[in-house]
Amino acid sequence: MAEEAPAAAPAKAPAKAPKKKSAPRAKQDGPSLPKLIVAAVAESKERKGMSLAALKKVLAGKGVDVSKANKRINTAVTKLVTKGTLSQTKGTGASGSFKLAKEPKAQRCRNARQV
Repeated sequence: MAEEAPAAAPAKAPAKAPKKKSAPRAKQDGPSLPKLIVAAVAESKERKGMSLAALKKVLAGKGVDVSKANKRINTAVTKLVTKGTLSQTKGTGASGSFKLAKEPKAQRCRNARQV
């Protein structure tokens, strides 16, 4: 019987090139999302506040991609409520109706004296 040469060792896989980091995203021109939300609520003529659905329609009209920014819109609204910029007239969390919060009278008087 003829002797067979041992099979050659399988070729090593070529080394993977290190992944390149993507370029950092450029900052978006224009006002930030919370500023857009406050402006939209301020423009609203609704007496009982502006609903979240109506707010998203206004933001879509101003060029915000609502489907991509949905989570950021909800968190921005809840943060504005906790800060006291917006007041929630109906609902809980990010749902319901929102309007601009009134300044407490003590702060308005104090600010008037400083001027």
